[in-house]
Amino acid sequence: MKAIFLIPIISCLSVSAFSQTVQKVSEQPSKVWVSDLGNGSYKNPVLHADYSDPDVCRVGDNFYMTASSFDAVPGLPILHSKDLVNWKLIGHALKRQVPIEHFEKTQHGNGVWAPAIRFHNQEFYIYYPDPDFGIYLTKAKSAHGPWSEPVLVEGGKGLIDPCPLWDDNGKVYLAHGWAGSRAGIKSILTVKELNATGDKVLDNGVVVYDGHELDPTVEGPKFYKRNGFYYIFAPAGGVATGWQLALRSKNVYGPYERKVVMDQGKSTVNGPHQGAWVDTKPVNGKSQDWFIHFQDKNEYGRVVHLQPMKWVNDWPVIGADPDGDGKGEPVTTYRKPDVALVSSIATPPESDEFNSLLLGKQWQWQANAKGTWFTTSASGFLRLYSYKSPEPNQNLWTTPNILLQKFPAEQFTATTKVIFTPNTKLENEKAGLVVMGLSYAALYLKSTKDGLELIQAVCLKAAEDKPEKTMVIERFKANQTVYLRVQVTQGGACQFSYSFDNQKYLPAGGVFKAEVGRWIGAKMGLFCTRETQINDSGYADFDWFHIEPVR
Repeated sequence: MKAIFLIPIISCLSVSAFSQTVQKVSEQPSKVWVSDLGNGSYKNPVLHADYSDPDVCRVGDNFYMTASSFDAVPGLPILHSKDLVNWKLIGHALKRQVPIEHFEKTQHGNGVWAPAIRFHNQEFYIYYPDPDFGIYLTKAKSAHGPWSEPVLVEGGKGLIDPCPLWDDNGKVYLAHGWAGSRAGIKSILTVKELNATGDKVLDNGVVVYDGHELDPTVEGPKFYKRNGFYYIFAPAGGVATGWQLALRSKNVYGPYERKVVMDQGKSTVNGPHQGAWVDTKPVNGKSQDWFIHFQDKNEYGRVVHLQPMKWVNDWPVIGADPDGDGKGEPVTTYRKPDVALVSSIATPPESDEFNSLLLGKQWQWQANAKGTWFTTSASGFLRLYSYKSPEPNQNLWTTPNILLQKFPAEQFTATTKVIFTPNTKLENEKAGLVVMGLSYAALYLKSTKDGLELIQAVCLKAAEDKPEKTMVIERFKANQTVYLRVQVTQGGACQFSYSFDNQKYLPAGGVFKAEVGRWIGAKMGLFCTRETQINDSGYADFDWFHIEPVR
């Protein structure tokens, strides 16, 4: 463990004030998944991580992506690319979710659903839905932020998947879908008019498409205009098995013609849909069209694919179209987009040395964070303070102070180095490594009156408040350096292990099959909790967190 120098506690709510003075967090390319093949081609997915419901816009030579983040904080990830293949995670538009008090508790599956990002009048606009509160807008002059506090564009339940369109006649419109769980109806798309500033809905709108007969669960509309046609790109048929629609009309309110423009076909990519059409800046007088979408890969989440796209008779054709019928299917590999700027290999961050006052951008909490949960040190560690779990606390499902990141590939190894210093006045403080989903497994240190126990825990049906089943692996004294590891292999098979020297690792428990969360893939990360509230806490110092290939 590196030397420890305590610093003032910094909550994620105040990080922006320090961003110009802290050491930059190292962001090396992934060791477990790189889409760029290095020969002018790429492989799908371009992001083998759960960036659900992606939307993309281009500004000059640069591309910017956002995605659903549900209850994770910070939310609304912002990614940047020069070529649509190599993506850097540059920040988040939401440092905390509103309403603030509501999201101080875990809200699995709620929060930020499918957003849309656009660049208009020299500003970035993100419209995002919260199915329980309405449609919000946040703006920024730079994609790096700062982003404005969210403004409620339209309040109400069940309003989802908004996308704006600034028409060439000066009008501003918003297309959106409906969540049956809140609105009592789904499979329809609505277009409404916005005010000139785009921050308030002016009317009840018009249902422009009813998918009940042909396109059940049509949702996620993306709104465009080209060659005098209004286009709504929309997925239908469900996330795991559906298809991609294109709707077009000469009138913003329809009637809209319908065409399926991509489905699985003979590929292995199930349910290819929900995403964004984007074009490249012309090179040698010619631009290209591309489509970003997701694939639902169960415990790995909704991973991001890039498809070539072309226009035929004013209809989009997405992916490969071997029979020429106008309906494409996903490609596995393809030549990279023809762009002016050369891009180096880039991926979202995964490992973290904890050598900065800033956490790596990959980390998210399960609720709005408190400044008493953690501190970071430029001398090289992350300190998590034990925080009392909500009651009843059968398991970690409702625990807000779990620091998590997405699975980055089908196979990888995650290892962390930790020293746990519990409060001597408490028992049952816990700190360790977890793979989180509707069920979860963890390897953690637990304080007892006689010292520490290394516990391997499995909690099946955690979302149903079922208790953990635990096994004591080792007993030892406090302040012992321990290395905790989980190896994830094909199908989300997780094997935990531990070491005292980072050389010899011993298995801890059996293989656990990772599970999805609520609308998300499995995540992994760190935690430090307690069961009793007194006037002080213990703490766990994590020296680093490394993602590496399976050994």
